[in-house]
Amino acid sequence: MKLTHPERIVDAESGATKGDVARYYETVAPQLLGQLKGRPVALLRAPEGVGAAGFFQKHPGKAALPGVHVLDADLWPGHEALMEVASPRAVLSAVQMNTLEFHPWNARRRRLNKPDRMIFDLDPGEGVGWDEVRDGTLLVRDLLQQLQLRSWLKTSGGKGLHVVVPLAARWPVDVVRGFSQAVVQRLAREHPERFVAKSGPANRVGRIFVDWLRNGDGATAVAAYSLRARPGLGVAMPISWDELPALTGAAHWTLANAPQHVAARKADPWAELDAYKQSLVAPMQALGYRAD
Repeated sequence: MKLTHPERIVDAESGATKGDVARYYETVAPQLLGQLKGRPVALLRAPEGVGAAGFFQKHPGKAALPGVHVLDADLWPGHEALMEVASPRAVLSAVQMNTLEFHPWNARRRRLNKPDRMIFDLDPGEGVGWDEVRDGTLLVRDLLQQLQLRSWLKTSGGKGLHVVVPLAARWPVDVVRGFSQAVVQRLAREHPERFVAKSGPANRVGRIFVDWLRNGDGATAVAAYSLRARPGLGVAMPISWDELPALTGAAHWTLANAPQHVAARKADPWAELDAYKQSLVAPMQALGYRAD
């Protein structure tokens, strides 16, 4: 596929070009596509590069991207058709149109109303240090373990961390969203000095907002292996829990060093994630949450 203006700088801090972005995504396409195939996706496009106004594209519009699959409009009643990126050609087609970030749904297109993942996005407020983010993430994991839920971890490539819980695709999105909110409210009650359950910068000064809104209808979260449209082009990187203590921050990996890290890994820390089809029956009972 022809890439126009590969020499154009997209990130002034690192000096990375559009060609560098394309080469990065070509390198990690096998891993990235494992997170995108079968799921609708939103694209964060940044025509003027990092630091300038970008926009999310959730629907194909009048000019569909070559290789990007346009899904049936009736999959999400009352909305325009959605898109799926399921091939290397589709990835590079999105990059050609200045996409920097890929944000898949938590549900697969065949069961769009029943998510197979639940995400807790730790978003630190002003004055919260990295050590506090790391320790708070462990508290999230510990509560989930108490609720009989195993979780996986990834850096956000920005400021925080994402805790990912794979599910059996049996519960409607409203139930998953409500349950995730109840989990965060429990965290905020038990650790009010660390966590807040309400969004908004003023609410999380000195504390961490654990974003449960990522689990709502039509909500998305940045894909593992996606770049972030931030200075330095951080990468959302899947990691094992054992790797957490050594991290220097949520943008520990960037476009510059992520491919080498992926190539040098002895094992994929998310290799077993999709094999876990976890039930919410016992966790809802343990939490005292009732789905109306």
